[in-house]
Amino acid sequence: MNTMQSNLREPDKTTLRQLRNDGWIPSVVYGYETESTPIAVKERDLIDTLRETGKNGVIKLNVDGKDVNVVLNDYQSDVLKGNITHADFLSINMTEELEVEVVINLVGESPGEKQGGTLQQPIREVTIRVKPSDIPESIDVDVSELEIGDTLLVSDVRAKAAYEILNEDEDTLVLVSAPRTEAEMEALDEATDSGEGAEPKVIGDEKDE
Repeated sequence: MNTMQSNLREPDKTTLRQLRNDGWIPSVVYGYETESTPIAVKERDLIDTLRETGKNGVIKLNVDGKDVNVVLNDYQSDVLKGNITHADFLSINMTEELEVEVVINLVGESPGEKQGGTLQQPIREVTIRVKPSDIPESIDVDVSELEIGDTLLVSDVRAKAAYEILNEDEDTLVLVSAPRTEAEMEALDEATDSGEGAEPKVIGDEKDE
């Protein structure tokens, strides 16, 4: 595992814009045996590291001359530019379990979908408790036997998982709904034409942290 370098920074907002302009991400590291410390990491280094480890992977981060095992706990990005504007790194104890969110990856093709049904995924991530070294990049869920009307719940995949899933048993991961009738499609078209159900656009100002 390569070590990602960081620089200590002053926790004031006046330097944030300059750091970002120079290709650095204002960040903070905290957690196991680590006081909350304002740092900055190179955006290119973080992107390259995440490509290697995955979003939930363990990163070795050098903080003020000391190597620390961390995970990317949270981050903020510029919606328009797509670049990362702030990152939170959580220092971890490699022998203790932690809670992380993991993406559900659907595998296979549903017979119900082939028959005209609609495959829906109400939950795209689940929360698991696992040791850092065993964090999966995603959880595969097989949908190749789902007919129209079938549903896959958390309880259906819990027993097969090698880690504890913290979601409720009745949480729906995948369902295959019946095709819409012609009358339903006409009603949907009429609602769309009349503007019903349209969501207003909300543009929020980004706040530096």
